[in-house]
Amino acid sequence: METLLLWPEGAPGALGTSDEDRPAITPYLVEGKQNAAVVICPGGGYGMRADHEGGPVAEWLNTLGISAFVLRYRVAPYKYPSALQDAQRALRTIRFRADEFGIDPDRLGILGFSAGGHLASAAGVLYDLGNPDHQEPLERLSSRPDRLILCYPVISMTEGVTHQGSKTNLLGESPDEELAQRLSSERQVTAETPPTFLWHTSDDASVPLENSLLFAGALSCHHIPFDLHIYAHGMHGIGLGADEPHTRTWTDACASWLELNGYTRA
Repeated sequence: METLLLWPEGAPGALGTSDEDRPAITPYLVEGKQNAAVVICPGGGYGMRADHEGGPVAEWLNTLGISAFVLRYRVAPYKYPSALQDAQRALRTIRFRADEFGIDPDRLGILGFSAGGHLASAAGVLYDLGNPDHQEPLERLSSRPDRLILCYPVISMTEGVTHQGSKTNLLGESPDEELAQRLSSERQVTAETPPTFLWHTSDDASVPLENSLLFAGALSCHHIPFDLHIYAHGMHGIGLGADEPHTRTWTDACASWLELNGYTRA
């Protein structure tokens, strides 16, 4: 299926009319009805989107019987809240068109790598349940993802923990401290945050492991079920990690977690 624009008439705050100004989803659908689905947010420091963390990941999810949607979200020069608006719009759009896509609207997760992991985590903690009075029907639907999958994610905007490039691209050179705290996802976890799968490497040289540990700790404090997998070694940004004998097993662990959560086909 071809790429679908999230705002065919133009996204809020669009700076132009190129593809980079027009957030979209590319569906990778499996046959059948009432399938689970996952929105994929590739990484790239909020400055670009890494192709190897998009389509190949969608194809892997398809092998598990899960439909997938790769999100083309806005990156620099766009700042907050553009990318989050795009993720929320994607979740609402998929729910609104669930019958057309063969999707179960109550089994819709979001997966992100690195800065895309920050976006996915933000979607999981800064969602809203929809505006019942909105003139556009899809905007009346919830933007809450049902599950989170966070792969070597940026989580915090706190100095010394964050990935500085992602923070600068998202919030600017001198961000308001209150906004930086709001965009530190570990500080926004509540009892309603979705169950989460996280993985990271302990020697990640780009995004410190502390990001995943902080989010897992917050989930634990609120009694949210989660899987946390920490690997001793692995380069940042490996995606599926097919060439990494040790860390590539994250997909097996994630598939097991998805099965536990009722997302894979019986």
